[in-house]
Amino acid sequence: MEGKGFERHSRFQRSLERAVRLGLLSAGIALILQPGPWSAGARPAGAPVQVELEDDPPLVALTFDDGPRLRTTGRLLDGLEQREVCATFFLVGSCVEGCEDLVRRMDAAGHQIGVHTYDHIAVSGLSRQDFDLQVGRTRSRLADVLNSGETFWLRPPYGQFDAAAEQWADSPLVLWSVDPEDWKDQNVDRIVSAVVEHVGDGDIILLHDIYESSVEAALRCVDILLERGYCFVTVEQLMQLRDVPAECGAVYRACPPDPEKQRGEFEP
Repeated sequence: MEGKGFERHSRFQRSLERAVRLGLLSAGIALILQPGPWSAGARPAGAPVQVELEDDPPLVALTFDDGPRLRTTGRLLDGLEQREVCATFFLVGSCVEGCEDLVRRMDAAGHQIGVHTYDHIAVSGLSRQDFDLQVGRTRSRLADVLNSGETFWLRPPYGQFDAAAEQWADSPLVLWSVDPEDWKDQNVDRIVSAVVEHVGDGDIILLHDIYESSVEAALRCVDILLERGYCFVTVEQLMQLRDVPAECGAVYRACPPDPEKQRGEFEP
């Protein structure tokens, strides 16, 4: 378990080093590695790495729902690798079958992996048994594929949840602050504009890696935002860099740099 954890944070360090090479972060990054527990549920967001940036760049978390899909997710991973940026993937458990190598590739590349239920159904109104079948079953499947004991964070489908889902989540609930509704018309130009004209420092962008149009739009957004000086991080890294604690059952939509604004973006 410990080896897996330190491997994950080694990838986190490499992602920051890539950002330095691309000129997005100051070369004066201080990384302080401290020993810490790696048991499931005991690891706060980003711990045990503490990161201090001399010249804070704008940060953004690119997230994808509803995958993995053989037809589109592989191409997306290729594009992200070429650009040396990381993202967060909220996976549907029933789609993992036959895509195990894609999931392992996500993990090896340093992307964060989360849960989007097993059958892509709303978690509000579920019994505890049905909730566990949708969320716990997906976590178990991912744990088997990745040989990992970590707790995969939850994004509730449609952004719908209730008090019971918050109580049973056993992880943060991750929503979003920028939604171009890429599923509506699959118009690449419109999707790109809807993202780059509204994104800000600390935003969480919602896209879907099941459409060719969304993959193309996502990579174009990455190119534009890199030119603007944005640094792409996972949701977990974003929270760690902004000193936002990851609490089980809390709902997170964004992590703006202003602590006063942060209060409106997550619900304890």
